[in-house]
Amino acid sequence: MNRTNALLLLLLSAIWGASFLFMRVASPEFGPVTLIFLRMAIAVIVVSPLLLKKTFRLRILGSLVPLSVLGCLNHVLPFTLLAFATLRLEAGFTSLINATTPIFTAIVGAAWFSTPITRQQKFGLALAFSGVFILSADKLTFHSGGTGWAIMAGLLATFCYGISVNFSKRYLSHLNAREITVGSMGASATLLLIPGILFWPDINPSAQAWGSTLLLAVVCTALAFLLFFKVLATSGAMASSTVTFLVPLFAISWGILLLGEEISAQLIIGMVVTLLGTAITVQLIKPALKPTPE
Repeated sequence: MNRTNALLLLLLSAIWGASFLFMRVASPEFGPVTLIFLRMAIAVIVVSPLLLKKTFRLRILGSLVPLSVLGCLNHVLPFTLLAFATLRLEAGFTSLINATTPIFTAIVGAAWFSTPITRQQKFGLALAFSGVFILSADKLTFHSGGTGWAIMAGLLATFCYGISVNFSKRYLSHLNAREITVGSMGASATLLLIPGILFWPDINPSAQAWGSTLLLAVVCTALAFLLFFKVLATSGAMASSTVTFLVPLFAISWGILLLGEEISAQLIIGMVVTLLGTAITVQLIKPALKPTPE
């Protein structure tokens, strides 16, 4: 990876890290459903000039059904679930749950799409889930005011991502990354149109909530995806996957600096264990394990 792409990757990580901050600010006033509707609708408006090209538009229309399924799995459900999670969880904590996406991608691929999984990856999965347990063991309370349902929502969001990655590989490999992004975002905005209006808040959200929503849509969605695919095209999937490990660091930093969130030894230990397990699962790190006895 050259220096320019490395800087772009850092910028992308900082942007996606900030998305958890913006959801944390805007979700209580807009509500998760309306917030994500606005996020997707505004993002689609920003990238709409790409639809002026006829061939681009026709390729999207030709795959409208799988793109709609992907939009539901990759945007509508996980974004809404994460927005719900931020109602109870700190931005940094939510981003760490989101960082387990490669874990669920591996599990879904092995269970439903016959994707092979190595002994090292199984070790990585076990380690990553140990990290999630460290992070959330004392927070899984499901009584009124507890954070258990928020944590479960965050994990369900990453499970949706795991399905969407495998679904995209299987059914949308004939489209390029931009076509998939624009098509799935457009489908997501359409699917959320009626729910977004029905759940529109009775009280007009504050300027701060509107500002966070606009930044979430324009910067963290439209611009971020364009940056990501630029890095992906020039540096490859392995290098681009390091964004998974950088986003929580930025999200935690933004939360501390701008929202006054606290960092604890439990958070640090859980983060290290979770990200180490994830790195082993995606094979960025390949530990030497003893061979299984015959």
